[in-house]
Amino acid sequence: MATSQRRRTAGQVSGESIVIEAAWMYYHDGLNQTEIAKLLQVSRATVVNYLQEARERGYIRISLAPEVFTSHQLAEDLREKFGLQAAFVLPRGKGTEEEALMRVARGAADWLPSLLAPGDRLGVAWGRTIFEVAEAIEQTKISDVTVSQLVGSMATPYGFAAEVCSAHMAQNLGAKCINLHAPAVLSDPDLAARLRDEPIIKSQLDALGHCNKALFAAGSCEPDSHIVSSGLASRSDLDWYVKQGATGVLCGRFIDAEGQAIPGELDDRMIGITLDNLQGLEVGLLVSEGASKVAPMLSAIAGGCVTHVVTSNETARLMLETAN
Repeated sequence: MATSQRRRTAGQVSGESIVIEAAWMYYHDGLNQTEIAKLLQVSRATVVNYLQEARERGYIRISLAPEVFTSHQLAEDLREKFGLQAAFVLPRGKGTEEEALMRVARGAADWLPSLLAPGDRLGVAWGRTIFEVAEAIEQTKISDVTVSQLVGSMATPYGFAAEVCSAHMAQNLGAKCINLHAPAVLSDPDLAARLRDEPIIKSQLDALGHCNKALFAAGSCEPDSHIVSSGLASRSDLDWYVKQGATGVLCGRFIDAEGQAIPGELDDRMIGITLDNLQGLEVGLLVSEGASKVAPMLSAIAGGCVTHVVTSNETARLMLETAN
């Protein structure tokens, strides 16, 4: 009998060690729960508990190869239709909108490290989706990667402010982090201009121009959009931009159906990346989910900011139907 399958009782292996041993037998040796129970001389229910504990302690990492999600027909259709480098399309499942968002965020977290290389400068936006991506990334280390915060700070009540998204992303990638130490929007355009000229802020903004890859989500122009609930824009700001033809929001900037920035008074008060710095990147990874995000996603793609997309099969079909 192989060494890994010799009978070892729970008395010989205990505590954390028995949890690890049960996990190894199950995931590496390919034994079933009944076989493990016999080898360890415990009940099958106890083995189930050991495996559950292993998952809860983070001992187990289960992932599917990215090619599973990038090479099927719907992903290929999305890539060809919109001239993308690749699309990562997941099954939406039968759950709630919240569960669908979490699936897409987890998919992006699984895919992102494979899109990065030593020396990359990754710009990270903000919002619920980006926060969940940052949280879901398994801790890794890619040498000489720098994460830059793309939008200034804001007093959001939701816990996914821009500085949190970039800091958590950098921590999980083992990367250097450049935060943008200024508010995302100020009350006075002259004050915003002076802040942008401050040496420290200016150097942080200059770093955004060196990003070769970026991670962002598309925001809607609906009344409950995060750009309003976060305080980045007022409802009157939103209404004005919609009248000017706004169909979406990208990194705090309102865009039209062609993905072009709509200049307005709000832009003069903002501190963050401008859309011209998002165009033509090696990787512009757009992560969004849901019917309300279809128009903003199509706008971002039309503007030349997007090279890669992560979304669900349901949203992907809506994108293709809307574009036809």
